[in-house]
Amino acid sequence: MTTRTASARYDGLGRDGKGHITSQSGVLDETPYGFGTRFGDEKGTNPEELVAAAHASCFTMALAFALAGAGHEDGKLETTAKVTLDKDGAGFKVTRSDLTLTASVPGIEPAEFEKIAAEAKANCPISKLLTAEITLTHTLD
Repeated sequence: MTTRTASARYDGLGRDGKGHITSQSGVLDETPYGFGTRFGDEKGTNPEELVAAAHASCFTMALAFALAGAGHEDGKLETTAKVTLDKDGAGFKVTRSDLTLTASVPGIEPAEFEKIAAEAKANCPISKLLTAEITLTHTLD
């Protein structure tokens, strides 16, 4: 089993607060996020962008492995995920993740490719995460 971690810190509250994200690998290291990166054009990241990156990369890797498992030896896959954040009452909700795939797999029949791609979409761990149970443990200082 593999466990990966990331942490987020938010200094201040609301629109005036500034957040920073750090990942276990160090790829994200005090990377800024906040109101301006989520709803504006400030430099930094935001949760929806990170979910989109996770979903695009997870699906693409799952598809690459599924195609290899089906005996295909060469190809190129490029996926864009567009994650939508919509108003939900007084808050917001991620309502969808739209995957757009461009692929080149020599020798594959379209029906076989469609079947393998649909299975990869349904079975990649991030697709499953988007419908998973979420738990919370907290401490208040």
